[in-house]
Amino acid sequence: MGKRLLYLGNGRKFQSIAKLDDRFEAWGLKVDRYWAYDGQFPETLKGYDGIFLSGSPHGAYEDVPFILREHDLIREAAELEIPMLGICFGSQILASALCGRDQVFRRTSCEIAYKDLPLTEAARTDKLCRDLVDSAYMFVWHNDEVKAAHPDMTILAYSDDCPNHIWRYKDKDIWGIQGHPEVTKAQAIIWFEENRERMTLDGADIDDLKAQAHEAAEAKTMLTRFAELVQNA
Repeated sequence: MGKRLLYLGNGRKFQSIAKLDDRFEAWGLKVDRYWAYDGQFPETLKGYDGIFLSGSPHGAYEDVPFILREHDLIREAAELEIPMLGICFGSQILASALCGRDQVFRRTSCEIAYKDLPLTEAARTDKLCRDLVDSAYMFVWHNDEVKAAHPDMTILAYSDDCPNHIWRYKDKDIWGIQGHPEVTKAQAIIWFEENRERMTLDGADIDDLKAQAHEAAEAKTMLTRFAELVQNA
């Protein structure tokens, strides 16, 4: 039987367009799904070999009951040395819980585009990033940002408009990814159309984005590396 992954869904819908919970199962993990946004959490972290935290329309700095509870869960999981990976809001709430509530802030403008994210020297030997060469190409879309300056953070990738896109907590098996490597080319086209109004307000040209839709296959190796790490925990 595969190792157990706790999947926390933080969105308005439990399953995102990427269906990453299903893909973790396809990679051999036993996935326990909880819709944190709806207040669903496990009674205990005992028996979990890894935790994934999804995106959300909320900000990690908001005093919303499920967000406050998730902060506590993250801190407990870190003490238990359970590997964790967060994407978008998932990255932000990891930073907020482990590095301080002031670590996440609202940007003055949205960063929304497909981008090459240059890697730092630390990424070359990182457990998740070591398959990447020079940069990680993926779609990014965020109005909130994790500050890059913190002694407990190792920055692994950045953009021209955001100094912290991929980071690791201390030397622990805990990572945050601001962008969206999980979304496939086919899923991206659907996602862009479904969010046309919101993304347009954030400064995107949806037709251009759909034309640029990309598999981001190299960036997806970070996800499979995390699944392998949990499997071997």
